[in-house]
Amino acid sequence: MRDVAIIASAQAINAATTTATPVEMLIPVVNQVLENAGIARADIGFWCHGSCDYMTGQPFSFVSAVDALGAWPPIIESHVEADGAFALYEAWIKIQTGEVDTALVFGNGRSSSGDINRILTLQLDPYVVGPLWPDDRSIAALQARACLESGVVTERAMAEVAMRNHHNAISNPYALRRGDHTIDELMAAARVADPLRELDCPAHADGVTAVIIAAGDRARSLAKRPAWIRGIDHRIESQNLGNRSMTTLPSAAAAAHKAGVGSDKIDVAELHAPYTHQELLLTSALGLGESTSINPSGGALCANPMMSAGLARFAEAAARIMNGSADRTLGHASSGPWMQQNLVCVLEGE
Repeated sequence: MRDVAIIASAQAINAATTTATPVEMLIPVVNQVLENAGIARADIGFWCHGSCDYMTGQPFSFVSAVDALGAWPPIIESHVEADGAFALYEAWIKIQTGEVDTALVFGNGRSSSGDINRILTLQLDPYVVGPLWPDDRSIAALQARACLESGVVTERAMAEVAMRNHHNAISNPYALRRGDHTIDELMAAARVADPLRELDCPAHADGVTAVIIAAGDRARSLAKRPAWIRGIDHRIESQNLGNRSMTTLPSAAAAAHKAGVGSDKIDVAELHAPYTHQELLLTSALGLGESTSINPSGGALCANPMMSAGLARFAEAAARIMNGSADRTLGHASSGPWMQQNLVCVLEGE
């Protein structure tokens, strides 16, 4: 296997809404990540994009995004109908083939194009669950209620997650939502989908994230301290909610095992957990202890741009390696109801 590392990243400031087109959203972030890496477009061997045509409201909208890359002379590019983190997984495999040494990966989404909680209903089983039109918050609330009733989580623990993440986001210039709150304030807030309160839920946003990965000596020549991908794995659970556990995340546990999370301590974990109870479930599934700093960026609770939030977790985890504040970090991306899909990546410095 080839050694591959994240060597640069860039993000847009997350916004509640934007009138910019996908191309207008992408160009400044793509330009910024190239500048951060100190390389030109011609130096990129492979481009991989994560987005969702349905959210954009235009078939094959990802093709127009190529305008943001500069496709002449011809480039080698690909697209995944998923978060940019899954595009990174494809790009990592592409580098493993030996065909290229560098790849630029990006994800973008405009959650404000419609009612995102209703849009996400369309990822449910189209025969049994989808026709009932349960929104995303309601589906998450069912899971949260099951966790509370089984004693897996408590409302106070959920409030502590919300308090910590929103406090951490104060120092994150890309976050949409931030602030200091007390546990009592959070627990006294009105419920928006019982038992979930507003700050238990993600801050849906319009945003873009881009990262550049490179192999071996090429990575070392481009970054003072590359964030090496030491393990990466993706696992999926059943789409049928009746076949799923509401109180555990076996796919996350399996991905963590395969990625080697438990082989050494994790200094920082950036988890794509849209709801507070899901962060608690994920922390347990990944086997993270008190010595791990979880979501120092504020995570998806404070900025959840669809198709970009997972890749942002990878970018944030890599940044801790590259700036020397951590030696071993974890980036995580999720997708689907009740975190149906889980992608886990372990990053290390040298």
